[in-house]
Amino acid sequence: MTHERVTMRHEPSSCMPRLPGNDCRPEEPSDTRSDGFAGGCISLIVLLIEIPVAFLLGLTSVIRGWGRADEQTVAPPMDWVPILWLGGFTLGVLVIAVIFLYSAHPFAGAVQLLVAAIALSFTIAAWHGQYERAHPPEPPTRAGMPHIPSNHVTDR
Repeated sequence: MTHERVTMRHEPSSCMPRLPGNDCRPEEPSDTRSDGFAGGCISLIVLLIEIPVAFLLGLTSVIRGWGRADEQTVAPPMDWVPILWLGGFTLGVLVIAVIFLYSAHPFAGAVQLLVAAIALSFTIAAWHGQYERAHPPEPPTRAGMPHIPSNHVTDR
């Protein structure tokens, strides 16, 4: 019994349907990738829009906090407004980064991811600041014992 080895020629492009106008010729440049100059220009334009927005967010957060430091003697509740504003800004920058990366502008998308990371760090810092303001540490006590007022009448 002999086994005969049969080899068939297989052309991978023959079974794949082709889109009209796309001949898959390697000598033609692809239209799906853009050059670095266009990505840099787009990134610069978006940064020139995002910088004033971030500045206004920071300014309004600072102005909201003025005048409240001396009003209350007890710990105030957390102020979620600056956290939500910064979180929304971070989310918006992330959406722009995904759009750039999806539309084949990797440089502009990478710059937006960097801006989103910076905005996320400011968001976390704002949350931490509000948490510390709303939950101040307890004052230290003598010798680790809780403060119990002495009653001079019963101490005799």
